[in-house]
Amino acid sequence: MASPALPTSQRSSPGKVNKCASEQGLGTSKIKEMSDALYLSLWYPNLRIATLGDKLAAVLAAFAAHGGEPRVYAATVWPIDWSEAPAFQRVYGHGERGIEPRSAIEEALELLHDDYAYEFQIGWNLWEFEPATAGLDGRWTRQPRLVRVTAFGPLFDNGVYEAEGHIRIDFGNDAAFLDEDAELDTQAARHVEENVRQLVDLTNAVEKDSGATARLLWSEMGESLAQRLAARLAKRN
Repeated sequence: MASPALPTSQRSSPGKVNKCASEQGLGTSKIKEMSDALYLSLWYPNLRIATLGDKLAAVLAAFAAHGGEPRVYAATVWPIDWSEAPAFQRVYGHGERGIEPRSAIEEALELLHDDYAYEFQIGWNLWEFEPATAGLDGRWTRQPRLVRVTAFGPLFDNGVYEAEGHIRIDFGNDAAFLDEDAELDTQAARHVEENVRQLVDLTNAVEKDSGATARLLWSEMGESLAQRLAARLAKRN
């Protein structure tokens, strides 16, 4: 399998991300425990906080064209840093119960402050491997996961945007791109490749559509996804 090239960045890898508070009942049954969380960070030149909404709208809109939902599931506004309770939180719902990205952004950004962060959750569909259980063989199925898109005010968490981007996308666990519980036969390799291509296409789209001038695809462990994928595929040969 010829794997697609992964996005590169002009910046070095940031340190380990600060954890958000728990989902607080936001329907997390589809989100697995993160063995290695995968992130995309985006930076913009001379970004004014008043234009943050336009950048967010462009990023969220890209999901519908690349395996995601057209509507936002939930929105949360975090003041000061991650240790504070949300200043605003609303769960709209899945699918048609969700809200148009622009409407969710306008509602959240009514609390527009330099030291706030604005988090939006949106559905994204990937091939995932379900290990064998009693009486059932392991299988690949296309499943939704909730992805977090967070925009940082310049003073939030002591200027965390410098390391983690003006906008950060939290894809959750990277198993869908490297699933080490599955035997990498022809079918599994095809699904992994489809997931990686979808990730690459989405990454390219959010960078272009939102006008980002630097991007970084990174993991908590600091390892290169491209290197890990190459090592995974090498086990098949």
